[in-house]
Amino acid sequence: MKTVSILGATGSVGSSTLDLIEREPERFEVMALTANCDVEKLAAAAVRTNARRAVVADERCLPALRDILAGTGIETAGGAQALLEAAAMGADWTMAAIVGCAGLEPVMAAVEAGGTVVLANKEPLVSAGEVVLAAAKRCGATLLPADSEHNAIFQCFDFDRPEGVRRIILTASGGPFRDWSIEQMRGVSPEQAVAHPNWSMGAKISIDSATLMNKGLELIEAARLFPIAHDRIEIILHRQSVIHSLVDYVDGSVLAQLGPPDMRTPIAHCLAWPARMATPMAPLDLIAIGRLDFEAPDTERFPALRLAREALEAGGARPAILNAANEIAVAAFLDRRIGFLEIAAIVADTLDRYDPSAPETLDAVLEIDAEARRIAGERVKDCVT
Repeated sequence: MKTVSILGATGSVGSSTLDLIEREPERFEVMALTANCDVEKLAAAAVRTNARRAVVADERCLPALRDILAGTGIETAGGAQALLEAAAMGADWTMAAIVGCAGLEPVMAAVEAGGTVVLANKEPLVSAGEVVLAAAKRCGATLLPADSEHNAIFQCFDFDRPEGVRRIILTASGGPFRDWSIEQMRGVSPEQAVAHPNWSMGAKISIDSATLMNKGLELIEAARLFPIAHDRIEIILHRQSVIHSLVDYVDGSVLAQLGPPDMRTPIAHCLAWPARMATPMAPLDLIAIGRLDFEAPDTERFPALRLAREALEAGGARPAILNAANEIAVAAFLDRRIGFLEIAAIVADTLDRYDPSAPETLDAVLEIDAEARRIAGERVKDCVT
């Protein structure tokens, strides 16, 4: 029986992970489930899976969690330190699905505890890639990618002979505004931006998909995960989201991973790796799909892609600044304080105004993240006023 913990158990990825675990309860023992403050959903999942511990990051929500779980024998805890302790419990397999840079410290705690850490949040490798990878090597942890694109590459990449790889090709759906002009995008609402045509995701990642920043962050993450030069990672638009990514080899062979746009497929691959496990998804019906379309992304309409590639090429603190500024800008857009096109503009302005030295420790990453957020927050205020 494999012990598992889910950091971010009430989000879309956490819920998909729970769905798979609950289908084969004899294979998995749940050590810890965490959430920010969705007490009812967290408690229900903890009871269904007989989890050892349920943790809320927001300590104010702990009394309510305790009340619901009273008499169940499930341990409860709350606050930032409790979240780190849950991550460090030493589960065989940990799903890291906390949205944003808030998941960085828990991921590091899980990595330092060893075992397999499955990355569904991009921020640890984008903002602190070298620090996290060094910790994984030092502590003997295995990192697996749960993002559909990176998981597809992982399944197709020949790690034993990486010199045979010519290119990695990341696919992107293009989001809800892939056919819109800049003028049309100027007035879009948060409701329009979160309405992804293919995937069901949380608000933040849905906005990132609409700006294509999500694909930019995935570009940086791919450069951390796979031993290949940055300029050999390409991005193409693929509207159907059936081919999740491709690996092009020097002999002309191109290997691709195909599947429905459902996160349970890559999660199941990580959950059972190096074996396979059954999922509830129906077999892929290529005849019903009928066609697969591809096109080049437009970095003029979607400048976030250009900003991300520039940050990757510059290295150092640039990816961490990019990510922090984007989180602030996306939150401001969801709060209707700025327009959709101002998201990328705020990120670009923050990158122009802040250029610290490369971070060598997690504390340094967090300091850079905090300062980038402060600068981006000032820019948001300028937009509002």
